[in-house]
Parts: sequence; C-alpha cells; structure tokens
Amino acid sequence: YTNLRTNIIFEEPDELDSFVVNLAQKCGKHISIAEPMVDATMPDGSRIQMTLGREVTDHGSTFTIRKFREEPVTPIDLIAWKTFSSEQMAYLWLCIENKKSLIFAGGTASGKTTSMNAISLFIPRRSKIVTIEDTRELMLPHENWIPGVTRDAFHGEKGAVDMYDLLRAALRQRPEYIVVGEVRGREALTLFQAMSTGHTTYSTLHADSISSAIHRLENPPIGVPRPMLEALDIISIQAQTYVGDRRVRRNVEIAEIVGLDAHTKMLRTSTVFQWDSVKDEHVMVGTSKALEEIRRQRGWSVRELNEELERRRRVLEFMLNHNIRDFKRVSNIIHTYQTKPDKILGAISEG
Repeated sequence: YTNLRTNIIFEEPDELDSFVVNLAQKCGKHISIAEPMVDATMPDGSRIQMTLGREVTDHGSTFTIRKFREEPVTPIDLIAWKTFSSEQMAYLWLCIENKKSLIFAGGTASGKTTSMNAISLFIPRRSKIVTIEDTRELMLPHENWIPGVTRDAFHGEKGAVDMYDLLRAALRQRPEYIVVGEVRGREALTLFQAMSTGHTTYSTLHADSISSAIHRLENPPIGVPRPMLEALDIISIQAQTYVGDRRVRRNVEIAEIVGLDAHTKMLRTSTVFQWDSVKDEHVMVGTSKALEEIRRQRGWSVRELNEELERRRRVLEFMLNHNIRDFKRVSNIIHTYQTKPDKILGAISEG
C-alpha cells in the first residue's frame, strides 16, 4: 500500500518519548539521551528501529517497525508473484541440492532475504545448517539448524558478539550450509574462505547489478581478493520495479561466475536467466556452468539433466496449480522428492 496516513496521534512529545522508551524495554533494550538510537527485535519477531527525543531526529522520537511474517514465504509464493519463474526455481533447486554457493544482491526492500529464506527450503533435510544474522528473520524447517544472532556490548566494549565472531565459530561447528543475513564487512572474507574450503554458503548484498556486486565485494570495507571470488557460483539480482502501475519485485538476472580470464585477470561472468520487462517474463539466455558441473558429478547425460530439471519444474507447477503454498506442506513435498522422487511424481500424474 506504499505510504498511508495513520490515525494514531501523540498529542504531547513526552507521550511519544515514553512510548518509545516502553517499546525499547519490551524488546529488552535500553534507550536514553546518551544512547538515542536502538535496533531491536520485538517479542513477535518484528524488527524495530527507534530514536529518542530530538538528539538525532529533529522532529522528535521515531519508531519504525518491520513486520515479521509468522508463515515464511515459500518458493511457490515467489513463482505465483512472478518474482521467479518455475524454470528458475527448478534450476536453483538442483544447484542448492548439489551445494552451489549463491549471493542474492539488490536494493533496499527488493526481497533479497525473503528469496534467500524461500530457497533455503531446497537444502536437503538432513543437512547441518548454521544461520548468522543481526536480527532473526530466517525461518527453516530443518531440525539440524543452529540460528546465530549477533549481540551488542553490555557496558563499554566488552561482551559484543558480531557477525565475524559468529561466522568464525560456525566454521568450528562443521556445517554443510552457512546462511548469512547480509555481508557488509570483514565477515565477507571469512565467508569466502568458508566457500573455498568446501562449505556451501548463501548471503545477501546491497548491489543493483552483477558488476556492482563484484565491485562491492572486491573493494573496502569488504575487500575479498579477486581469485577468492571464483569460489562463488551464482549471483542473483533482485529489484523493486514497475509492471504497468503496479510496484512489484522481480528477479532481473541470474548470473554465474565462470572464472578468472588468464590474460586480463578480470572475472568472467555468464548470464543464465534474464527478466524481459516488456513481456514480464523470465527468459533463459545462456548456458549454465553450474548445471554442467552437476551433470558431470552425477554422471548424467545432457538428456537426463534436462529431464531432471523438467521433473522438478513439474513438481513446482503442480504445487502452484493446486495452491499448495503452506510452508510445512511445501517443505514436505520438496524433501520427499529428494528421497523418494517416484512417490511425488506418481502423486502428480494422478492429481
């Protein structure tokens, strides 16, 4: 609904100030003139940012609540909203199951974290997963899942636990998959070291194109050396855009990192899927190095690879056509397909 005028009015500045102090206390945080800005998680899981008085916000105290969905978005929701196509989801499903690392890049409110949470349903059920976030947003159905959250210092500088600390600890927890809420600084280097040593990692990044995502990763404050970027398999670009008069979220491009050019030392990328803004369709425009690697690892012929992608697309389309969008049911169908594909395919052909 974009911006709507509220009917909630605070008559006195003191009333608003005490309300913000009360909100902070409900979140287990302290806000004061000495520390007038607080980021916190509310009891229902929503994220909140607060400022007190006129110290940093000239018009007075503020509070911004980002509501947290109790029922996480599923890959089927993303197909129904046309954020992704069923072909793209089948491709991501196969890549995630076969341990390809992925970064979702895009602008603010482009749906990066939502997409990352949705595609995490494709992680095999028995895998060990560690998630690392500033505030809890990710929700997974897996039993062997350690959700890590950063912590501020108590007094002075002691007791703070940042994303870098959590990521370093995660590498000692022997996870198969590491999911990081967003990379901004030195933790990115550790994330790419984890990729280089065989861990499959997913994260989000603020960038609006493939070239700007690579530029951000290579330069300070992130500063990942170019040869290390080769460990990343896929970059997905999301954007908040318009279709007619409607504001929508679309995956505008999925590209793969092919490798370093021997002569120019530049990083070569290949676009696999692109969004056609005129037709509002996702089109496969290139060949996939990741799929070719999976085909060789699994000992499939090109025909067998294409058949497997088509089967997965049919499973996703079946759930879409029968309006199966519930988080638990979608994850059960996905995980059953990973262990007993014939059972799911049989149910589809009957249904």
